[in-house]
Amino acid sequence: MTATMDGEGPARPVRIAQLDVVRGVAVMGILAMNVVAFAMPFQAYMNPTAYGLHGPADLFSWLFSFIFIDGKMRGLFSFLFGASTLLVIERAEAAGADAARSHYLRMGWLLVFGLAHFYLVWFGDILVNYALVGMILYFFRDFPARRLVAIGIALIVIDCLMMAGFAFSAFQLGAAAAAPNADPDTAAAWNGMREMFAPLGGQALADNFALFRGPYLGQVRDRLIEHGAEPFLNVMFLIWETLAFMLFGMAALKSGFLRGEWPRARYWRIALIGLAVTIPVYFGLALLLIDDGFSPQMVIAIVLGGATPVRPIMVIAYAALIILLARPGGFLTTRIAAAGRAAFTNYLGTSILMTALFYGWGGDLYGSLSRVQLWFPVLAMWLLMLLWSKPWLDRFHYGPLEWLWRSLARIEPQPMRRAD
Repeated sequence: MTATMDGEGPARPVRIAQLDVVRGVAVMGILAMNVVAFAMPFQAYMNPTAYGLHGPADLFSWLFSFIFIDGKMRGLFSFLFGASTLLVIERAEAAGADAARSHYLRMGWLLVFGLAHFYLVWFGDILVNYALVGMILYFFRDFPARRLVAIGIALIVIDCLMMAGFAFSAFQLGAAAAAPNADPDTAAAWNGMREMFAPLGGQALADNFALFRGPYLGQVRDRLIEHGAEPFLNVMFLIWETLAFMLFGMAALKSGFLRGEWPRARYWRIALIGLAVTIPVYFGLALLLIDDGFSPQMVIAIVLGGATPVRPIMVIAYAALIILLARPGGFLTTRIAAAGRAAFTNYLGTSILMTALFYGWGGDLYGSLSRVQLWFPVLAMWLLMLLWSKPWLDRFHYGPLEWLWRSLARIEPQPMRRAD
């Protein structure tokens, strides 16, 4: 079967196993960062001093995540989304179907799933962003690989300039707000900016705990009323990098990179050079943050700005390394590939289980674990993904939500159970 984000279909004879494995690693890795936003005030996602930092082990956990995970797994997921989208379009064209109709039905239903995810389950949804950016992606389907890469690089440059401007404005606004006799409007503007990157305290922290340790309907109401436009506003912030990674993914498929068709020596060169360049840079950025004491201005400058130009290099290096290390037919490879084939179910299922574990309507563990302790639910969830995905896909053509998405997008129920 040809691999797509919504699973495999029974009529396709060949899968691109590399896509499944890379996607499996990505969907598992995303949880390692998202767990912080499930379990703690969101500020801790980018600033470890905001919550859950109790000692050297917690600081090391943040350092490891910042260098090796933060943004890279989301980047890999976007990378694979671009490739999968191209596969769906090519398959529709090869079958003589209306490719535009197939694509936009698929993105439209993904938007519905994303909005339901945001409003009814968790505020950290990325599916709305993928659906809306994916609607733009269609217009790049016929571009050659080199052109896709060039446009992607241009988008990364735009994103870097935007992040640099945001960081500059943070330093300027912070200095103006700290000046004697600062204008009240300036102080208010700075407080509004810094509160997303600084530790919460006093009433703000109490309100945060009351919300996430409170009843389910109260959280839904907060997302609907207080943050109703947030899924669409986030796209304006994320579009440049997301579209760039998707274009890189389309180029990687067209060039044969994601099919494993390149010489192994070339993959090794990309992986080793990419990691040799990016790991020291990320480590240096982390040291700057630690030395600074994680001031909001530096968090914005480093986490949002400094990491932006480095991230694509590390994402591509990761993809090359995963393709190299994935042993065809190996026990772990097949399990991770199955988790990737059921990535949609695993992603949304993770949100349901993690909110049930941490929020007040479930296990009520919100704010109870330190950063390093969060690895326990992460490892448990990884194990669950690896345990259920393969046996399920041995019996069925799709993961449960992959089947629902594909059936809705094709406006008819798709065959589910495999023949014995």
